[in-house]
Amino acid sequence: MQSSLFPSRRSLASLLASWSALVMVAIVLAPYQLSAQDQMQYPLAVTASANGDIYVADRQLPGIWKVSNGEATVFFRAEKKFGTRLNAVRCLAIDAQGQLLAGDSATRDIWRFNPEGGDPVALTKGAIGIPMGIAVDGEGNLLVTDLELHCVWKVPAAGGKPEKLAEVRAPSGITIDGQGRAWIVSRGVDPLKQLLPDGTLKVVVAGRPFKLPHGVVLDDQGTAYVTDGFGKAVWKIAADAEPEKLAADAPLINPVGITRLADKLIVADPRARTIFSIDAAGSVTAIVASPE
Repeated sequence: MQSSLFPSRRSLASLLASWSALVMVAIVLAPYQLSAQDQMQYPLAVTASANGDIYVADRQLPGIWKVSNGEATVFFRAEKKFGTRLNAVRCLAIDAQGQLLAGDSATRDIWRFNPEGGDPVALTKGAIGIPMGIAVDGEGNLLVTDLELHCVWKVPAAGGKPEKLAEVRAPSGITIDGQGRAWIVSRGVDPLKQLLPDGTLKVVVAGRPFKLPHGVVLDDQGTAYVTDGFGKAVWKIAADAEPEKLAADAPLINPVGITRLADKLIVADPRARTIFSIDAAGSVTAIVASPE
């Protein structure tokens, strides 16, 4: 009989796995200062993988950074010539297989990276206008907001011709909740909406409370968080509640990209040239910063 004073092998393994995950997140979120020779120039978008790696789209690198174990390295360096692949990455996501996705306005496409290496693959043959946000639904399909064509596209998981799901004025960020509803941030009136599985749009935040909204993520309780570049703020929108600022002003200058890692928000600020973490109390910490 297993003594109640000692954990079972299964319980011990679970405890060790949880402890390892916490250590990994702590390492990733440790402050890291880039050298003057190799620095982020204009970080626009962020996403985080299941193992805690953070990927950052840098419009002026141009390309993508990877932040792993407290160290930032160039994951993909694009050419500086406009129109070449991934010259203008504006959004990132992780797909159902753990592969990195990048929305690129230079080629009007979504690109998928293979974890084993090799060239990234374009998924739509240039059918997207300006991709601003990517979310992955329960079937692995991609939902992409298009700022130029004012709509939300559905792209098959394997790639192919996109299907227009909804027309939304000037959409930017997008995420999907556990009920299959897409939460969409737009720069028009009523800036936060839900796209329901039946195709209808439901207003979550009415009017114009944000100055220039960019990205949106959800926590485990269904609370939404929206970055507001001109407002120098990250907003918190709880169920049946008015938007309130979770964090605002310095050190935030122009918060744009947003994702979640464990219980923290990870925010890309191109004007500050910094990646910040924000906790539930609104405390802001720089985790990757470029020198002045």
